Amino acid sequence: MDEKTHKITASYKENLHYLKTELAVDESFDLICLELFHGEKNMALFLVDGFGKDAAITEIQKQLRYLDKEKLRDHHVEDYLSQQVIPYIELSSTDDLNQVVDEVLSGPCALLVEGMSNVILMDTREYPVRSPEEPDTEQVIRGSKDGFVETIIMNAALIRRRIRDRTLRVKYVKVGRRSKSDLAIVYIEDIAASDYVDHIYSALQHIRTDGLPMADKTIEEFVFGQHLNPYPLVRYTERPDVSATHLYEGHLIILVDGSPSAVITPTSFWHHLQHAEEYRQKPIIGAALRLVRFAAVWSSLFLLPLWYLLATHSSNLPEAISFIGSEKPGEIPLFIQFLVAETGIEMLRMASIHTPSALATALGLVAALLIGEVAIEVGLFSPEVVLYLSMAAIGSFATPSYELSLANRLFRVFFLLCSALFGISGYIISVTLWLLLLTRTTVLNVPYLWPFIPFNYRSMRDVLLRAPMPLKNRRPPALHPKDPDR
Repeated sequence: MDEKTHKITASYKENLHYLKTELAVDESFDLICLELFHGEKNMALFLVDGFGKDAAITEIQKQLRYLDKEKLRDHHVEDYLSQQVIPYIELSSTDDLNQVVDEVLSGPCALLVEGMSNVILMDTREYPVRSPEEPDTEQVIRGSKDGFVETIIMNAALIRRRIRDRTLRVKYVKVGRRSKSDLAIVYIEDIAASDYVDHIYSALQHIRTDGLPMADKTIEEFVFGQHLNPYPLVRYTERPDVSATHLYEGHLIILVDGSPSAVITPTSFWHHLQHAEEYRQKPIIGAALRLVRFAAVWSSLFLLPLWYLLATHSSNLPEAISFIGSEKPGEIPLFIQFLVAETGIEMLRMASIHTPSALATALGLVAALLIGEVAIEVGLFSPEVVLYLSMAAIGSFATPSYELSLANRLFRVFFLLCSALFGISGYIISVTLWLLLLTRTTVLNVPYLWPFIPFNYRSMRDVLLRAPMPLKNRRPPALHPKDPDR
């Protein structure tokens, strides 16, 4: 339930007591109430110690020392303070003390003045922030080396640095009954479809939860749902240039304070296969890189179950591919070998996340010995299983979207399971079910497999081949942009 308003009263002491009580000033060491007396008026400055910008707070206190007593008796005392005295840009006021509490906990400081009907809010916050370094998961050889950070203001500025369009909009939303988390919807008003903007803005406002413990991932689950579908319905990026490119196409960006990732929506399956490196090379090189990447992704999905089917039905193989199979099957059935190896790869991935960088080399040596040579020598794995599983793992690592690679890995095991239980028919049925899932999936009414299903020749050509930028003169029609021409 949303908090009710609590209007400021004529009694300065009552207002002061209410703010002190709600902010628990006496119980929290980092909440400060600085009581002042200037111009024959009692004043109180409320702020969070870790958010307040020391230089700005000090300068405000200096200016309050020179208040004109006569002007403080005027009815326009708020205008006098905000326009002539307080040397700060981001100023606002409110007569709701509950709003004052929320704002102070968000970072701004509040000035309560005796006899004034409003409280002045000054956005003097300065969050701890790291430098905008290149994200580890989206590195490029050529191109910008900056990336998003955990502060929403800086992330919005990184986007504005690349898009100086006067219709670029950064619409603010606050979500969470207790966390009061800051969000922003970023879009170009002259391009993005109004229906998408209205839908996302309304969905964010209707989120009812205490907070956003997982930041942007929590937003995705509330807004887009489809919790049983393992495939990502939005694209995450930590690169400002990738965000700017999608804004030019007509997409929307959701920024969440505290997260270095931007949420791009709506997206299709093919958006998760794009990488900035393809656009940093010549078109022919970019097209070749994209085709290699597609081959890697498809191998991560279909290589293992296909090899398993061919290996277990080797009597039906043509002479040209009769080499496929396992010369030394090992003591364990092939299907169990694959499941054990898949589990080992997943354990290795999780171990690498939790392992300090200083121990990464030791972890790699242990993995190579256990999963490689020793496992083959003792008969746990056959050499072919290790080979093809390695190829599938490399395909997963070559997938640009981490979320897509995890979903593909899950379906790879599903294909393998169906192939082991029901043979060729099981493989065909499982792949058909996979295609039906992707075909029935939509994101903001955009088909997930578009432009393959429904088919659009021009857009599908751009998916398969990295076209020269002068030829990319139309925006994706599936996004229904207001201005389809670039």
